[in-house]
Amino acid sequence: MSAEQEKRVWGLLQNVQFPGMSRDIVSFGFVDRVVADEDRIQIELSITSHNQQLAQQVRGEVERIVKEAGLAPNVEVNLHFEAPVSAAQQAVSQSSDLIPGVQHVVAVASGKGGVGKSTVAANLAVTLGRQGNRVGLLDADIYGPSVPMMFGVSGRPVVQGDRIQPFEKYGIRLMSLGFLLDVDTPVIWRGPMVMRAVEQMLGDVDWGPLDYLIVDLPPGTGDAQLTLSQRVPLSGVVIVTTPQDIALIDARKGLAMFEKVAVPVVGIIENMSTFVCPHCGEETDIFKRGGGERTSEILGCAFLGRIPLDPAIVAGGDAGEPIVVSQTDGKHSEAFKAVADAVEIEVDKKQAPKLSIS
Repeated sequence: MSAEQEKRVWGLLQNVQFPGMSRDIVSFGFVDRVVADEDRIQIELSITSHNQQLAQQVRGEVERIVKEAGLAPNVEVNLHFEAPVSAAQQAVSQSSDLIPGVQHVVAVASGKGGVGKSTVAANLAVTLGRQGNRVGLLDADIYGPSVPMMFGVSGRPVVQGDRIQPFEKYGIRLMSLGFLLDVDTPVIWRGPMVMRAVEQMLGDVDWGPLDYLIVDLPPGTGDAQLTLSQRVPLSGVVIVTTPQDIALIDARKGLAMFEKVAVPVVGIIENMSTFVCPHCGEETDIFKRGGGERTSEILGCAFLGRIPLDPAIVAGGDAGEPIVVSQTDGKHSEAFKAVADAVEIEVDKKQAPKLSIS
């Protein structure tokens, strides 16, 4: 009887989703154990998340759904909650020599392409540099490197000894696969080659002392993301999205992936937030409004700010001059300054001792 009871309980738990996610708690691996007989059902949950309130919400939903099924008179749900500790930080003794002298590594990611992730990464790096930080930008978007064009830099980097010397422009140290391959060369690599390329651009480059190394990741959740999370002590990841629903769904998937590998999420940036008419000054919400902020509330992470939509951003990227360089006093420079301030604040928070409750 107990085996049949336990099977029915597992089936019920597959209907419980983690708030804001499309997957159930069983497939996420949050259910450790189910013990059942005619008199009592005991369920053990282990949840790693930045948001304890959501974990308690899951516990309450599990208790409710099992009690309503009437399988046993007594239902006990035990929650073991932990705030995530970076997997890379756990291995820091093995990998800290990969990028010596780099204080914070912040990845910029997105669940899908076309949200302006690389543009945000470039302007964020320049803004952090102009606020007095020593900053590097690693273009780890293996399949579509864009840093060479966005910064107007071409040619092969110099090698001194056994170290590749990064380019430097606008005060930012730069490295990209685009500096090493011909412009028209397609990258058709399997996972191990991608992972090795990311490791080389980290460990073989003479980054020198940096306050921030910003890493522009490929869209989605693949080998480059996993390599970075496993090989360096990430201070956190910034998720870039646009306000429309389809982009927000993908942003949630990306965020869930990083939480799964215990990388702290710095927060969400909503790009292409509004369009400000250059003639009349009227604002238009092309992709809805407030989606990034709602997503950050649902997922329990910081909302870092909004970046307006403007053709000048595209023109600046194509011309090798980020918008914060070409229009230092414009709305976009103000927006990126606010975002950079928020990133610095949230990164500092992530360095505080992590909460652990069990």
